[in-house]
Amino acid sequence: MRFRLSVIALDILIIAFFIGGPFLRGTPLFLPVDYAIAALLALDLVARALAYSTRRRWIAQPIVWVDLFILATLLFPQWFYAFAFLRVLRLWTLFHSDFFWKTVGRRYNESRWEDVAKSVANLVTFVFVMTGFVYAVFGRRHPDVNGYVDALYFTISTLTTTGFGDITLPGTIGKLIAIVTMVTGITLFVGLAQTLMRPPKVHFPCPTCGLIRHDPDAVHCKACGQILNIPNPY
Repeated sequence: MRFRLSVIALDILIIAFFIGGPFLRGTPLFLPVDYAIAALLALDLVARALAYSTRRRWIAQPIVWVDLFILATLLFPQWFYAFAFLRVLRLWTLFHSDFFWKTVGRRYNESRWEDVAKSVANLVTFVFVMTGFVYAVFGRRHPDVNGYVDALYFTISTLTTTGFGDITLPGTIGKLIAIVTMVTGITLFVGLAQTLMRPPKVHFPCPTCGLIRHDPDAVHCKACGQILNIPNPY
């Protein structure tokens, strides 16, 4: 368990490096750290591939494709500089991995914690992906976007539909970016609100039909009527 927690802590540090990448680029330590993370991610991918039952099922997972793309941006930072902002997708893969929830979420039987964390991860990932995209396309090419913080400010103000108007992106591309940011941001906010308001569930597979989520005080499975024996500490 300590090893698994250490791996997750290392993942969080790597994600922090990805988020802070625009500020660290150009420093002497950036490329050595970049290649060290690439080596760690490559080892992680190889280990997961060897541990999986079949390689075909492993390679078919969307999380694996995201990690492979992140690895490519780490190995060839000069070629994939314009796509470096997509490294933040590692945050999404972490919070949607079984490894994370079997380690961190093992103490919580309620599925609400998992749903809320995934919704927050989706929102945060989208914010930083859009921020990186705006910075990569308009950074230092547009007078209002002089740095990463300006791109983050634009993304947050557009996503929340505040629209101060002090930073506006030019042309059709700028308008499309604003539309995508507003529509997707509102959708993620609504999804997070629904997750917070949804009644809590517990993970308890039904022995008959396999339904996993049930009400904490459920006596029968709502899908097949099977009598359940959900452990209750109270």
